Amino acid sequence: MSNTKAPIWRRWGQFRFSVIGELLSSPPAKGQLQQAIQRLSQKIYQHPIDEDQKFTLGASTIERWYYKAKEVDDPVAVLGRKPRFDAGIRWSMPQALLDALKAQYQKYPRWTAQLHYDNLKVVVQEKPELGKLPSYKTVLRCMRDNGWWKSREPARPGPGQVQAARHLENREVRGFEISFLHGLWHLDFHYAKVRILDASGNWLQPMVLAILDDHSRICCHLQFYLAETAECLVHGLVQAFMKRGLPRSLMTDNGSAMLAEETTQGLARLGIDHKTTLPYSPYQNGKQEVFWGQLEGRLLELVRKHKDLKLSFLNQAAQAWVEQDYHRRFNREIKSTPLDRLLNGKSVARNIPDSEALRLAFTRRVTRKPRRSDATVAVGGIRYELPARFGHMESVALRAPGWDRSQLTLVDPGTDAPLAQLAPQDKTANASGKRRVISPEISLTDPVDTLEYPALLKKWMADHAATGLPPAYLPKEENTIE
Repeated sequence: MSNTKAPIWRRWGQFRFSVIGELLSSPPAKGQLQQAIQRLSQKIYQHPIDEDQKFTLGASTIERWYYKAKEVDDPVAVLGRKPRFDAGIRWSMPQALLDALKAQYQKYPRWTAQLHYDNLKVVVQEKPELGKLPSYKTVLRCMRDNGWWKSREPARPGPGQVQAARHLENREVRGFEISFLHGLWHLDFHYAKVRILDASGNWLQPMVLAILDDHSRICCHLQFYLAETAECLVHGLVQAFMKRGLPRSLMTDNGSAMLAEETTQGLARLGIDHKTTLPYSPYQNGKQEVFWGQLEGRLLELVRKHKDLKLSFLNQAAQAWVEQDYHRRFNREIKSTPLDRLLNGKSVARNIPDSEALRLAFTRRVTRKPRRSDATVAVGGIRYELPARFGHMESVALRAPGWDRSQLTLVDPGTDAPLAQLAPQDKTANASGKRRVISPEISLTDPVDTLEYPALLKKWMADHAATGLPPAYLPKEENTIE
């Protein structure tokens, strides 16, 4: 039985070696070689390619194979069929015409093969010196052999799309994998191909956020939202931190939520290296794209036909699918289940800070000058009251996320350490007339004898006492006038 998975030349080499193998393993005695070859030529052989065909071999052919393989180290390779010397060369396509086709493809990569052929036909009519136009099949085969596939770039690409196309054309694409757990996470949003019904009776297409570990393919967190915003991203990312710990780096695309100040500053404060893909280059985050295919093909296929889907039920089903199906299914890429890789791998994750530190990390930082009259600052059209002990400062540093104006955090300008929480000014409550008493650190009414003498005065007096000189004045007790 021939090996159908081997190349054709090797299958022919194995067949020819099997014919003369007994002559090589057990050489005939002197003067009996021709008799052995005649005996082999009388046998009927199975064709190495076509199993339905049988044939015989000539004695001269067997003799030629024998002498060809007799003194070599690899007889199978020698007996295999050699490729044609003109293999890969399209003799039916003149070189001038091939160059014209190449230039045409480089200028119009979005054209189909049929459009290239029709346009090439007109070019040949105008310039007969290019040569005779071959058939459409020949042109199509030539384009495929050279990798001239139809491009899917937009008709009028922007600068970012042009840069991404050139990068893909000039740089090779290679798969990669981080060696340790939580060394790199992937984060992305995806428009789910289902529609949900909200409480107001509106049909909406939800966005799904997924965060994957590069080494194990574990889904650190999965959640459906109604929009792709920095608030939703931080909400899901913090939950992933609480489940798995802090990763070393995070890869995202260049969406507005990923590049928001809260996101970038929060990752930097937590010591997470933020890596972004090139614009319009989803292949750089290919593990996410594979995950979306599984999400659409398994989870969403089970719920797609339900007409009253709610966001809450979709999130419950998503958590069940991740834990009970995705994490336990065999992954052909890693040759294991994500759960097994998580349990058996080495982790470089770090411990997470408390919830308040996580909340404070994903914030914007602004500086304001307090108003002298009432020690308040205005941020986003809302006025906040400073504690009285900070009212004297010329400028203050404040931190808060852009989506939550219920409170601001006053931080130290040098270290960003939190100092106090600022609430919006409540003018109605202030109308009661109640005011706090401002207590200075040193009271002006303290008795003098409780104050310590200045260091310089004490030094003078000690130095003068060390001279041994009598006092330069006569002490006199003052009489109290009654």
